[in-house]
Amino acid sequence: MIKYISTGDTLDLRNRVLRNNAGIDKSIFPTDGNDGNFHLGRFIGHKIVSVATFYPEDCVEIGDGGFRLRGMATDPDFSGNGYGAELIKFAINELRSVNASYIWCHARSSAVGFYKKLGFEVISDEFEVQGIGPHFKMSKAIS
Repeated sequence: MIKYISTGDTLDLRNRVLRNNAGIDKSIFPTDGNDGNFHLGRFIGHKIVSVATFYPEDCVEIGDGGFRLRGMATDPDFSGNGYGAELIKFAINELRSVNASYIWCHARSSAVGFYKKLGFEVISDEFEVQGIGPHFKMSKAIS
């Protein structure tokens, strides 16, 4: 089941998966309080196994109408089961209802294949996010 969740509900997975247990404070994004943002969680029973955050932000290379995906994380014990893909598909349906034109993200190089399977395209050269690793900017049009 996919549900809207709070910022606090995202932090454990963000910390474990995206920040290598560097601490919850390193897992809070400055954009978590932005107007129009929302967090989604994929649940197995009462356990959150995948999370993602979405908020209105245009990508310079694309233009108006963008929503950014950030903080996508799936519990390693549950990865490969399609739960992250379910979250993205759910979010895209939600974004259609607010007339978003596209979704974009900074994808870890290791996750590019995951996003490509969902119809995202690479729109940048590889770049380094300090302390985290290599990334590509990716986007997907929402029709």
